[in-house]
Amino acid sequence: MTALPFLTEKTPLILAPMEDITDVSFRKICKERGADVLYTEFISSDALSRHVEKSKSKLDFSESERPLAIQIFGANLDAMVEAAKIAANYNPDFIDINWGCPVKKIVQKGAGSAILRDIPKMIKITEAVVKAVNLPVTVKTRLGWDESHKPIVDVALRLQDVGIAALCIHGRTRSQMYSGKADWSLIRDVKQHPQVNIPIIGNGDITDEISAQKRLQESGVDALMIGRAAIGNPWIFQKIKHYLETEEFLPEISLKEKIEICLLHLELSIKEKGERRAILEMRKHYSSYFKSISNFKQTKIQLMESISFDEISEVLEEYNSVC
Repeated sequence: MTALPFLTEKTPLILAPMEDITDVSFRKICKERGADVLYTEFISSDALSRHVEKSKSKLDFSESERPLAIQIFGANLDAMVEAAKIAANYNPDFIDINWGCPVKKIVQKGAGSAILRDIPKMIKITEAVVKAVNLPVTVKTRLGWDESHKPIVDVALRLQDVGIAALCIHGRTRSQMYSGKADWSLIRDVKQHPQVNIPIIGNGDITDEISAQKRLQESGVDALMIGRAAIGNPWIFQKIKHYLETEEFLPEISLKEKIEICLLHLELSIKEKGERRAILEMRKHYSSYFKSISNFKQTKIQLMESISFDEISEVLEEYNSVC
């Protein structure tokens, strides 16, 4: 097992890997606003081992994003090992295995959280990946498959035994998907278990400063991972970090600042993907960036119809001038 030095620092805040969200542009935005550790979008080991270009493109990252993990998923041992070796050639700070994705199309292939129904296979593949690379390997998973099957304490001990460097636990079962409340009591049980000596990262229902402090205090985890709450809200990292250090709230971000960050996000995406693709992909972010702001519906329609950066900039500047 190789150590992860950034997990020995004071409560690192980690951007969770999210498909079609945590691309290079969004990762950079979050990094500039307080995220300590980044993950790529998850990458199919089957596709990567076949050298599919779309999957290989997800391996790219910049030095400014470090520390960063490349996350892989799959259910075939040989493909997972091959994918880990390919990922290691890109020299991330560590490699993460996704044993937690609950999405149906992933689970149907036996990957993601489907592995929680076959723990021996999970351990076997994880051990093979750990042995295949000279980088730290971590795992992200869930409490279990359903309410009657939550083996996370035993899973943590077995994963530790095969050499993972850290474990991230989302406090839900696969059957919960993203509904209901995350159960941090089991995350706490793993962290406080006398035989667990690897860093434990907690994930689930961290939405603001208060929830972050509460989850940290009740579980004692080594780091907090923030996922959906960061979408359209990348400044959540600086707000939480400031509150954990001072117990004071930062002022709310202004509409003008939100517009500037949204446009920077789009600009970075255009540099990575080209204007047409970036604009199409950015459309899923507008509602998140400007939620809770009045009279946005008509502006959103205009944004969804805009086909150039200049046009989008003009729409947002006009919206700011009338609000």
